[in-house]
Amino acid sequence: MSQPLFTTRFFIMFGYTFTVFASVFQLLPVAPYRVLALGGSTAVAGLFHGFLTFSSAFSGPVTGVLSDRIGHRLVLIGVSIVLAAFTVSYAFVTDYRVLLGLVVVHGVVWSALLAASGAYMTATIPAARRAEGLSYWGLATVLAVGVAPALGFWVYDHGWFTLCLELAGLNLLMAFIAWRLPDDRHELAADDGEDAAPAPVEPFTLGGFVRTHIEWRVFWLAITTALITFGYGALTSFSAMFADELGVRPRSLFLSVTASTIVLGRLLVGRMLDAIGPRRVLVPCLMVAALGLLILVFAQGAALIVVSALIFGAGFGLMHPAFTSYVLTHVPARRRGAAFGAMLAAFDTGIGLGASVLGLVIHMYGFRVALLLAAVLAALSVPYFQFVDRRFATTAPRKREGVV
Repeated sequence: MSQPLFTTRFFIMFGYTFTVFASVFQLLPVAPYRVLALGGSTAVAGLFHGFLTFSSAFSGPVTGVLSDRIGHRLVLIGVSIVLAAFTVSYAFVTDYRVLLGLVVVHGVVWSALLAASGAYMTATIPAARRAEGLSYWGLATVLAVGVAPALGFWVYDHGWFTLCLELAGLNLLMAFIAWRLPDDRHELAADDGEDAAPAPVEPFTLGGFVRTHIEWRVFWLAITTALITFGYGALTSFSAMFADELGVRPRSLFLSVTASTIVLGRLLVGRMLDAIGPRRVLVPCLMVAALGLLILVFAQGAALIVVSALIFGAGFGLMHPAFTSYVLTHVPARRRGAAFGAMLAAFDTGIGLGASVLGLVIHMYGFRVALLLAAVLAALSVPYFQFVDRRFATTAPRKREGVV
């Protein structure tokens, strides 16, 4: 009999993740408007999201390793409390340059949260149902993305200070939810079992840490996702402004339809991902996501925005669990945080570059040139993955059968 997927622990972690993204996706679409209100330009407005994700990307490989050592549950509790302090501090900032400086540190904390939550949930899901479980867990994120932007704009209508206090309250709720999770440190040691050979004791050097602890093979393969998230990062920050330019309401239309499509796709296809095989699912998803971005280039109103969001959401929604499940078949349990940190580094590099570089392109050439650039890069994800995966599949050691 197969192990159950929907356990109490699964649902607690699902609630934690929903609260995390309900908080951050209220902040991200609104933050460019706050930067503009403080005197920044459109190009500068995109730097809030860009700095957050760059900082997260650069720190992810390190914070992922640290989460493996400290314990994923303890990290989730600690970073939730720290994030509450950050969101309160944003309420009192009156200079957009200070706001951008604070978000750099915010990104380091964010990377620790994402690496630890991914590793913790992976340990919760039965290995034979990993892609399915990750797909369903990811619904917490997309459900939050579907409702949070509209909620964030509504709260922002009542003032930036009000929004920041509401987000701080959600961060403290996150800490409480994480506190209810079982401690995972003893489970991690048991999960590795006999595969967990003791590491040799060597003098610490930064170069040695970078070479031996960071999952470089995972990072280079995960550049595949960065080529997709380049466009996604720009749309997260600027889809509302694109809707404003076209006179489309609601401003959150693209993100809301994308989220709805991801939910539907994962509910219909999620349970089949493990049977089909994550790698077989991944390549078509990359193609579909690129097509969705290309269609948005030609949007003149709500109709094509909806069509684009439907197609992009279908590809993007299954890409992430398929890719993550494929990578984790090559990573031992004690290295899950490091693997998630490496994937996060690539994923967030794409988002950060998209938000900042395409913000500049939009400022200079307009939305359509920026969207076309995003679509071209997304299309390159397929040949890149096929090229890099040849080396990844032959060099990454597979775990012994039965070891999760």
